[in-house]
Amino acid sequence: MRKRDIVLKISDKTGIKQIKVKEIVQLTLDTVFEALKEGRRIELRNFGVFQVKTRKKRIGRNPKTGEVVPVPERKTVVFKPGLDMKKFIK
Repeated sequence: MRKRDIVLKISDKTGIKQIKVKEIVQLTLDTVFEALKEGRRIELRNFGVFQVKTRKKRIGRNPKTGEVVPVPERKTVVFKPGLDMKKFIK
């Protein structure tokens, strides 16, 4: 499902024009991005939690050559589904 599909579905169910729904969806995503950029945790009840975690530096290996390659520390976004989402997906 793409962002456009979400916009169309919300627009159909609410009767709000697609352009307004698109603005609201984009503003919501921008707010989530900004919070994650600041290192804050996003908790959406019954949906799940987004947060930034730091992966430790490690030694990797090039699969073609077998050469040892250092992999630097980096940040990544992780998502943990909420209880309702877990139940819904089962």
